[in-house]
Amino acid sequence: MRDQDEGPYVLIERDHGGGLGAFVLGALVGAGLALLFAPKTGEETQEDLRRKARELRDLAEDRVREAQRRFGESMETARDGVQTQLETVREAVDQGRTAARDAREEIERRLAASKAAYRAGVDAGRETSDGEGAGTTTEGADTTTEGADTTTEGAPDPVEA
Repeated sequence: MRDQDEGPYVLIERDHGGGLGAFVLGALVGAGLALLFAPKTGEETQEDLRRKARELRDLAEDRVREAQRRFGESMETARDGVQTQLETVREAVDQGRTAARDAREEIERRLAASKAAYRAGVDAGRETSDGEGAGTTTEGADTTTEGADTTTEGAPDPVEA
């Protein structure tokens, strides 16, 4: 069993530290106590305060310059990365355009070869039909096949043959 004399206790936790406010308050209290108990004259103390203020100002200026330098370096690194990505995208777009142009030229070449082979076949068919039948003619016959599917998969390429 628990001892009866021991009472409940309270534990207080903070999610954040004292922060800057506590630091400044402590610095002011410390400076005030130092002025009260300092064995120096008022003039000497004022000179010490001026000197410390200059040191603090110089330190703050140095830290600001360092932060600006780091920020500048970070910006330069980010700018270089963006420039590199931009160049990569431009190269990819150029390669895509070149591939599309090459593919279009190839399709147009094959289409022209297919049309030529079709015309040659139609002409050969006309010559054959003109020579075989006496008095049979194909004049005025509609021999156009616009929109017809002339795909010959597995057949040799008419340009290469």
